[in-house]
Amino acid sequence: MRAAVYTRYGPPAVVRIEEVGRPAVRAGQVLVRVHATTVNRTDCACRAAKPFFMRLFTGLTGPRATVLGNEFAGVVDEVGAGVRSFEVGDRVFGYIEGPFGAHADYLSLPATGSIATMPAHSTFAEAASSTEGAHYALAQIRAAKITAGQDVLVYGASGAIGSAAVQLVKGLGAGVTAVCGTANVELVRGLGADRVVDYQLEDFTADSQAYDVVLDAVGKSSFGRCRPLLKPGGIYISTELGRRAENPFLALIGSLHSGTRVMFPIPTHDQAMIVFIRGLIESGTFTAVVDRTYPLDRIVDAYRYVETGQKTGSVVISLTDQA
Repeated sequence: MRAAVYTRYGPPAVVRIEEVGRPAVRAGQVLVRVHATTVNRTDCACRAAKPFFMRLFTGLTGPRATVLGNEFAGVVDEVGAGVRSFEVGDRVFGYIEGPFGAHADYLSLPATGSIATMPAHSTFAEAASSTEGAHYALAQIRAAKITAGQDVLVYGASGAIGSAAVQLVKGLGAGVTAVCGTANVELVRGLGADRVVDYQLEDFTADSQAYDVVLDAVGKSSFGRCRPLLKPGGIYISTELGRRAENPFLALIGSLHSGTRVMFPIPTHDQAMIVFIRGLIESGTFTAVVDRTYPLDRIVDAYRYVETGQKTGSVVISLTDQA
């Protein structure tokens, strides 16, 4: 099978397309013929091993998982012994961070893992791009306990996490102010934001409105800058460590008092999460935003584009003509 392989850390050019062996299917596993996957911030960080401490998880001297890709959608090609929840021919989607492997024609994973049948009427590209951003957004929303009637500001509202957060927060009945660049104002407004602030025209931190939660979906702001926006007891929550890796520390000390504070949840995922996301899609609460699609043999171009920091929603990799 074809796979996008990298054996050393570095820039996008370290990734190359190779013919490799198809993964074995053990008892309790399913083999998925991948039709679509994505290149996202997680893939980029693992490939480059930046920040450096990521090597504690990916391999100190070189990558342990040489095929990246954590989002996927495709068709079950084979089932291992004992599998009853899936059948050959099922259209499935899911998330596989850690082992990775979705940047390939075939992917094997446990049938009890973060995998479910695809949402009705979704294309492979839509399904593949619906898991990473949504599960990160859900982790933040649940940690902050966002509820109807609250006021929430989403910074970085046009990315995969931010675009999911705008829709999911709005779906809870909270008021949403979204921050994005000029080119994406109408897109973000269409996702349901009550107000849109164009950061290229004005400083969002000078906003006169106060918020229960400021959700930084791109990790490019800070608690210090956003604190004036928070109501008493308000929460700043970020998807990134912070410029000086301060967010986990601030979250720890913030738990010791009742004033404005930082939260830094660690997202988790399982099959129940994927089933929940499927329900959100089928109900119309959430629709993944797809920026552009590249074929597998242009995955290096996809990495380069993602690393410009200007993508809108997700960047899809198509492995078949049915994506």
